[in-house]
Amino acid sequence: MRFSELIDAVRRSPADVVIPEQWSQGRASFGGLVAALQYEAMRAKVPADRPVRSLAITFVGPAAPGVPIQFDVEVLREGKAVSQVLGRAMQDGQVVTLVQGSFGASRASEVDVQALPAPEMKPWDDCQELPYIPGVTPEFMRHLAMCWSIGGLPFTGNPSREMGGWVRLRNEVDAQPLTEAFILALVDAWPPALLPHLKKPAAGSTLTWTIEFVQPLLELSTLDWCKYCVTTEHARDGYGHAAAALWSAEGKLIALSRQTVTIFA
Repeated sequence: MRFSELIDAVRRSPADVVIPEQWSQGRASFGGLVAALQYEAMRAKVPADRPVRSLAITFVGPAAPGVPIQFDVEVLREGKAVSQVLGRAMQDGQVVTLVQGSFGASRASEVDVQALPAPEMKPWDDCQELPYIPGVTPEFMRHLAMCWSIGGLPFTGNPSREMGGWVRLRNEVDAQPLTEAFILALVDAWPPALLPHLKKPAAGSTLTWTIEFVQPLLELSTLDWCKYCVTTEHARDGYGHAAAALWSAEGKLIALSRQTVTIFA
């Protein structure tokens, strides 16, 4: 199933969604997809004029592929402009992912601060694409294309603090608007920023993830390439802290991201 088909499935019935094996990463389902499905269930409970401003995501446990997941939603508060919403992805009676979302309508303001410029990158067709290799790379990578421009590939012993390049979805036959759900997949597609520091394969995963969306969203499609760059700010004792951003090909800011990652090496 394509990403867009799974999004349609949770919109029809958030109480019973099965993520197929081809969207797995090890024993778990791709975290960006789980977060996107939970977001879509939350979006349906909020007035349309309140776009999502931020999501705080905790991956409590692995969401197993091939097993039904229930996406529960609780509206914690609806103010004059902001809605606070809590989402729980449940599997076999256990919470696997928690998402706290803040949705807010626009308001007039005297403050207008422009985003920092996007990093310079070689064109995507001049960059090395990370291939999908069955049995080697995570299964979900058959659905996402990443072309490296900054830093090193995983497990190459590259000590750079920065990693990034170009990213977009594969296998989406028809262009669709690049909504927040698709943006979640593009940002989380990238491996933990600590993996290039290692010289041999080891496991790594996201523990917590906060992502903020620049509203209104740019008029981009699911077939457009976007720029991504992450900076490792600190790492020790098996945990790393990293800040990232996603931009359009023209360098316009789309989203800001922070992650705490675990590394088993």
